[in-house]
Amino acid sequence: MMPIYIIGHKVLRKVGADIDKDYEGLNDLIDRMFDTMYESDGVGLAAQQIGLAIKLFVIDASPYADDFPEAEGFKRVFINAKIVEYLGDDTVLNEGCLSIPGVREDVVRKDKVHIQYYDENFEYHDEVIEGLPSRVLQHEYDHTYGVLFTDRLSQLRKTMLRNRLRAIARGRFKASYSVRLGDKSTVDRYVFPQAPVAK
Repeated sequence: MMPIYIIGHKVLRKVGADIDKDYEGLNDLIDRMFDTMYESDGVGLAAQQIGLAIKLFVIDASPYADDFPEAEGFKRVFINAKIVEYLGDDTVLNEGCLSIPGVREDVVRKDKVHIQYYDENFEYHDEVIEGLPSRVLQHEYDHTYGVLFTDRLSQLRKTMLRNRLRAIARGRFKASYSVRLGDKSTVDRYVFPQAPVAK
């Protein structure tokens, strides 16, 4: 299992680079990401969360299949993903993140996306994904652009959470998985970005 990087670490704010099929150790990396995600009780994991600023994330939404039938069997690898268009209606759902342990908030997202990406075999996909898999996908996709779900909250909620997030960035939290913190002298600048989040 690889350590999960915690809010305040600068790698979580880096836009990922595209990779190709010759990226060194890619298959092993994907396997380790799934293992880390499962051991941490997550349903998605982006490369930034394990310290790599590349456009890669993995999802297995099937644990939610009882409540969201569209999540049944939805296990995917997304490489160099590009959301072409956000579609459908705004929906509100409570989200958490392995990189922000102990914090859950209601987040507004579209319930459908048109996305283009490569899978683990570097086969190209161009499809529309909806429902819960779309939401998990958007959360992980945000990570590959240096965006955390807390960035999508209202300014009021951000203000209310600021001290708690700073405390987490300094290591004041409990987690059942291995973690890695950022440099304590610079974590504040990475808790909330200065630039607005792209919609």
